[in-house]
Amino acid sequence: MQRVLVTGGAGYLGSLLTYELLSMGYHVTIFDRLTWGVNSILPMVSNKNLEVVKADVRDAEKVSNFIAKNDITVNLAAIVGYPACDANPWEAMSVNVDSVRSMVSELSTDQLFIQASTGSSYGKVSEICTEETPINPLTLYGRTKSEAEKVTLEKSAISLRFATVYGISPRMRLDLFINDLVNFTLKQGFYVMYEANASRTFLHAKDAVASILFAVTHSQEMKGQVFNVGDAAQNYTKLQVATLLQEKVEFLLHLAEVGSDRDQRDYDVSYEKISALGYEAQHSLDSGLEELVKLFKVMEENSVYRNV
Repeated sequence: MQRVLVTGGAGYLGSLLTYELLSMGYHVTIFDRLTWGVNSILPMVSNKNLEVVKADVRDAEKVSNFIAKNDITVNLAAIVGYPACDANPWEAMSVNVDSVRSMVSELSTDQLFIQASTGSSYGKVSEICTEETPINPLTLYGRTKSEAEKVTLEKSAISLRFATVYGISPRMRLDLFINDLVNFTLKQGFYVMYEANASRTFLHAKDAVASILFAVTHSQEMKGQVFNVGDAAQNYTKLQVATLLQEKVEFLLHLAEVGSDRDQRDYDVSYEKISALGYEAQHSLDSGLEELVKLFKVMEENSVYRNV
């Protein structure tokens, strides 16, 4: 039985990943400071192959002890998004970069490390982004994730640059574009959108998790490399997403003249590299919107659903 350490294992992607790993027969250790509580992992706690450690990844001694006990480490612990990073720059650097440097320093040559990265590292790009496109992050968030990526690649890790994620998770998040769009329109009946024609690629949270599992089973082909993770079929402008949602929810859409995304995400991304190995996303934006509408019709908003 292989042992997997999942830092941030109670989070938005981590809780979904932990469930899948346990279902596949892995022994899983969640290493998480549990800022948002334990609700996301309650259905899994009784599984005898699950260990839960309440701790901070910046506790170098403690995390190194658990890295040593596991065959695979998936690092999902991070301060995510530029608003959260800007709110506490020191914490962003210490969690997103310093802890990663400490973790990979403990790796042996036969251990696998998978790093969650982001397309926000690209900055403003006019051409189609491939893994060879020079990165130019424009925010502290993008800079910390790109720096962490460099550190992990020095240890032959696998770095996954995720598209903009959305969808339902046991640790729900509303501070994601599509999740916020659906929730806000259902609650308020309108939405004010800036940079409506900005293009992004979107990816369901379950498909993001599937790419991590894919990296585990294809590690020999992927070690020491960066992979864009997304679905070319889900390349939409923000306006196109809103228009698709209007087929399911009645709301007034106002296109604002002011407002900007500081990461300047307005580009197309190539996913040919990981697709060539056999990875394909399974969830469409249309089905993802339907499940979000179903949930947000009955869900009361709570601050625990936002990172800031």
